[in-house]
Amino acid sequence: MPRAHRYFLPGYVWHITHRCHKQEFLLKFAKDRQRWLHWLFEARKRYGLCVLNYVVTSNHIHLLVKDTGQDNIPASLQLMEGRTAQEYNRRKGRKGAYWEDRYHATAVETDEHFTRCITYIDLNMVRAGVVTHPKYWPQGGYREIQSPPERYRIIDLTCLMELCGMSNLVKFQQRHRQWVDEELRRGKPKRDGGWSQSIALGSDAFVRKVQDALGLKARDRVVTNVNDKFELKETAARYSTKNDPEKEHLSAKNALKWNMF
Repeated sequence: MPRAHRYFLPGYVWHITHRCHKQEFLLKFAKDRQRWLHWLFEARKRYGLCVLNYVVTSNHIHLLVKDTGQDNIPASLQLMEGRTAQEYNRRKGRKGAYWEDRYHATAVETDEHFTRCITYIDLNMVRAGVVTHPKYWPQGGYREIQSPPERYRIIDLTCLMELCGMSNLVKFQQRHRQWVDEELRRGKPKRDGGWSQSIALGSDAFVRKVQDALGLKARDRVVTNVNDKFELKETAARYSTKNDPEKEHLSAKNALKWNMF
């Protein structure tokens, strides 16, 4: 089994997605989503995880992080996912897998693609039709960015602002609201598989740089231009026709295996 942290390159920003087993709605209750956030906070304390954005839905999570070169991303995921699953199964008297056995990580370029990724994460529950604006979803980074808590803060606002080329929090919050509102004015947001199916997403130069850095791990990957962004992903032949669009990003070598225990 390949070790997931070998795919994380120091200094890069990664968009991580992970679904509940068989897409079950195991996170449908707010208390379970809050427990995942509790362990995300613990991961930041224990391992120095640099969190830039997140959202917890009813059956999957999105997490935007920066790799600091300390192997803290896989350790953090093991803590968050493992403890969440253990607590849920113990409380429900349940046995078996809680998460899909693989999470997926996409390297995101820190330019306009980065701000688009932030917005894409913020609008997850709007795309699902659950809320009309991310400010109405409690377990999302949008609310934390707009109203940072004095205690139990998860997002590293200093790093987030630096990556966005800003230093003033009030002005950054204003721009953050504008990104979301501009997207909403275009109509109901649509799902874009590139954010959760690619290995790297950004400019042509960026994704090829990631491809070179991954070496043999990216040997069978191809660079494609989709909707004004370049993506490093598997060739079409490697995807099983049995997978629906929501599961494709968890198949073959385009996903990273993870052992919960």
